[in-house]
Amino acid sequence: MTQEEPEEQQGDDVSSLKEELAQKDEELAEMKSRLESVRRSDLEADLDKAQKLIDEERSRGEDYLAQLKYLQADFENYRKRVDREIRDIEDFSTSSLILKILPVLDDLDLAIATAGKDAPSGIVEGIAMVQKNLLAALQAAGLKAIEAIGKPFDPVMHEAVERVDGKSNDRDMVVAEIRKGYTLKDKVLRPTMVRVESAVKGNSEKI
Repeated sequence: MTQEEPEEQQGDDVSSLKEELAQKDEELAEMKSRLESVRRSDLEADLDKAQKLIDEERSRGEDYLAQLKYLQADFENYRKRVDREIRDIEDFSTSSLILKILPVLDDLDLAIATAGKDAPSGIVEGIAMVQKNLLAALQAAGLKAIEAIGKPFDPVMHEAVERVDGKSNDRDMVVAEIRKGYTLKDKVLRPTMVRVESAVKGNSEKI
């Protein structure tokens, strides 16, 4: 054999080794590509799951917020209703008490109105002072006298206990006050007892 034969064989071995390395490189590149594809697919799946979880939590949070708003509205309505009921109870209690006191005020008014010249001035002044202080206390609670004399008759504010024929008036008019009436916080507590002068027939509708 010549010396060239081993060199040719050696060259073939190198070429074979290069081809094998090239094939291995291709296989490695393919494996990397597959691995990258798998990683990308897993990542996308994880992202989809995460987005679904976020959407679910957001929806759940919106539901909780809506429920909270409804609860707040219900509580506010409940609070207003309780406050209104408390005010109604207070007003009822106050009106009931004042109704019991009004006859005392009527008696004081009558005593002052009927006091004769011979009545001791000190007693009259004392009664007037008591009447003034009692009326001031009741006014502070919301009591207000109803204006009657010279006003058109109002069946809500006035109670007609006597009628007289009118001469020229075209409306029923209050001409005298028999007993004072009062409102409490703009609500009629006790109507005023009055004498009414009836409207002339044909001029207007009567009450």
